[in-house]
Amino acid sequence: MKQVRNIIQIDEELCDGCGQCVPDCAEGSLKIIDGKAKLVADKLCDGLGACLGSCPTGALKVIQREADEFDEEAVEIYLEQEKKMAKTQQPPTTMDCGCASTHIQSFPRAAASGGSSCQSANMPTELSATKTGSSALSHWPVQIRLIPANAPFLQNADLLVAADCTAVAARHFQEKYLDGKAVMMGCPKFDDAESYIERFAEIIRNCHLKSLTILIMEVPCCSAMNVIIKKAIEKAGQAVPVEQITISTRGEEISRKTW
Repeated sequence: MKQVRNIIQIDEELCDGCGQCVPDCAEGSLKIIDGKAKLVADKLCDGLGACLGSCPTGALKVIQREADEFDEEAVEIYLEQEKKMAKTQQPPTTMDCGCASTHIQSFPRAAASGGSSCQSANMPTELSATKTGSSALSHWPVQIRLIPANAPFLQNADLLVAADCTAVAARHFQEKYLDGKAVMMGCPKFDDAESYIERFAEIIRNCHLKSLTILIMEVPCCSAMNVIIKKAIEKAGQAVPVEQITISTRGEEISRKTW
């Protein structure tokens, strides 16, 4: 039944798709679709505006218009469906190109080259990838959506959660940020924030992470990765040391802070 009531309105010209509003909507009525925040259904929005304060551009506001009546039962059904979908959603075993994108691989660290096979007790048997010229990447895949929460390389790992663009912007990405860490990469603007929260919550609960580093760009939409990780930690109910690093669009490190 339609009635004139308070409901969220989204100015798409102001919305930059950062996704910070999504976790703050307890009813799940907001999603990032095609790079913009969208109202999933009028009946899922209570019109109270809990999401307003999280929008950095002022794209959200509460207005009065004719809309379907807010339906708490529909909200419960919708959230349960979303929860089930997040748990059962599995990445494809192969991509269209035939790439086995979910074939989990762990790579040994680069061995020291040259020298005698009988090494001194004080000589390391392995060198960091940056000292041998090899890639510092220790596993495959790297995209958040393709890495299962039970991937063996996540156990007891120092985990780097990096926004996609950081690898291009930071000239010494591997040496400075990746070496010695497991990495999960994604775009907080275009990817599904809710599924990321579920994925990271499960990882934090079960993988006994030693540390978690978030590497993001200075652009506003990238800060949604911080929100995703904070929500995941809350959902997991377990503490993990977090360092958040921001780099500029020119690849310069501009801030570091710990939670």
